[in-house]
Amino acid sequence: MAKPQLVVMAAGIGSRYGGLKQIDPVGPSGEIIIDYSIYDARRAGFDKVIFIIRKDIEDVFRRKVGRAIEKQIDTAYVFQELDHLPAGFENRLPADRVKPWGTGHALLCAAAAVSAPCAVINADDFYGAGSFQSLAKRLRGARDAAGRYDYCMVGFVLGNTLTDHGHVARGVCRVNSNGELVNVVERTRIEKDGPGARFSEDGGDTFTPIDPASVVSMNMWGFTPSIMAELNERFPKFLEANMNNPKAEFFIPTVVNELLAEKKAVVRVLPTDEAWLGVTYQEDRPAVQDAVRRKVRDGIYPENLWNT
Repeated sequence: MAKPQLVVMAAGIGSRYGGLKQIDPVGPSGEIIIDYSIYDARRAGFDKVIFIIRKDIEDVFRRKVGRAIEKQIDTAYVFQELDHLPAGFENRLPADRVKPWGTGHALLCAAAAVSAPCAVINADDFYGAGSFQSLAKRLRGARDAAGRYDYCMVGFVLGNTLTDHGHVARGVCRVNSNGELVNVVERTRIEKDGPGARFSEDGGDTFTPIDPASVVSMNMWGFTPSIMAELNERFPKFLEANMNNPKAEFFIPTVVNELLAEKKAVVRVLPTDEAWLGVTYQEDRPAVQDAVRRKVRDGIYPENLWNT
């Protein structure tokens, strides 16, 4: 039985945060959020990590991340660049395109490095040890069969994933009585509203209440290698329709929704009560540091994660 692998999406620009938030320290010995994700993943049974980064941050990323993590787990690096495009699109890159092509494109860039069922996570989200354990257990038994892909997703409670310092983007999930994902609706502006929460679809002028107990995706997915063929087939179609839209992104949840609608995949939702920690904004960082210190104090993590 192949051990699962971990794909970490770390190519994001971090525009709202104002810097490379993926490498800002949050732990007592200079650990970054990625360190805790890798630590939890290793303990859960993942045996390889694939980092998706940009070429322009490679040197600093390898110094800050690779120096410690490469000693702990098999590590690979792949690059998400704007010009990483399928045949026929090489000379059609729009001059005004700045952002990468989205999370689906990021995962596709890692295709050659992935050789087993894999988890996919964001670099700047702290998911908690229990989330990795549930995901690893499910992935160890993942088998595509009977014309259906066997995928999974960790489902967080919305109220456990909000920040005090602004709005966040979350994939709001509909889950059936069997614990399977029906669809994901991307809400790009969700914020706290007293004891509750609300979202806006028009940039902030009109808000709709949303139950803080709602299940949401934090981009913590589990896939068999079959996802790569689906991404490879669908990305050119996305490009054909969106090449001249500088803000269009090829999202993993969009592809998952298509596969669910086509009845080509079953996505098991793995519930977790873990509280998300993340640095969407600079102001989030002290709260994350305090939470990590409490976890160290409670014995969940050692004070020096890698004993360096």
